[in-house]
Amino acid sequence: VQLAESGGGVVEPGGSLTLSCATSGFNFDDFAIGWFRQAPGKEREKVFCQGIDGTTYSESVEGRFTFSTNNAKNMMYLQMNSLKSEDTAVYYCATTGSSCLFLGHVGAWGQGTQVTVSS
Repeated sequence: VQLAESGGGVVEPGGSLTLSCATSGFNFDDFAIGWFRQAPGKEREKVFCQGIDGTTYSESVEGRFTFSTNNAKNMMYLQMNSLKSEDTAVYYCATTGSSCLFLGHVGAWGQGTQVTVSS
């Protein structure tokens, strides 16, 4: 199982970015998949997950971030709009068992991509 994120960068508040995640070694239909982020000094936050227990966005990004996949290309994406300074973090795509419960704590994730929202 391998995952590799790309697409991070520096953006002004209110701007947009799309993160991409290239994956291999597993089937999106068989496992929970999603994104989490970690900012310095803060708890790891699950941004989005889809699994046997449904699909969930964190309250902090609901309505601004959109998750999508291209199953044929084994790609995951995270479209991020109306970015705020508090969205600054390293973003990771991840997979775990069938449930989202342990996404980002158990399973696999990539090396992360830095997103910095600053004027």
